[in-house]
Amino acid sequence: MTASLTAGAEQLKTPVMQQGSDRGTASMPQHGQLQDQVRQRYGQPQSVKGPVGNPPITQWIYDDFIVYFEYNHVIHSVRKPESN
Repeated sequence: MTASLTAGAEQLKTPVMQQGSDRGTASMPQHGQLQDQVRQRYGQPQSVKGPVGNPPITQWIYDDFIVYFEYNHVIHSVRKPESN
């Protein structure tokens, strides 16, 4: 009796919203931080979009993430998808 073993690999892609725990959300700006605090810790953003709307929403784009501000406070930070 002989046993045949075969190995296979499957490539898994994790949606951006589920990447927080494995890519370190602690290294992104947190809700409530001020623009000055974000700039001091992460430096100048690569680019800025906005403000747009009422209340004014501004996006600061960094290499790995985008920070959304309402007025002067962080409301959300989103990790950019990894490029493969």
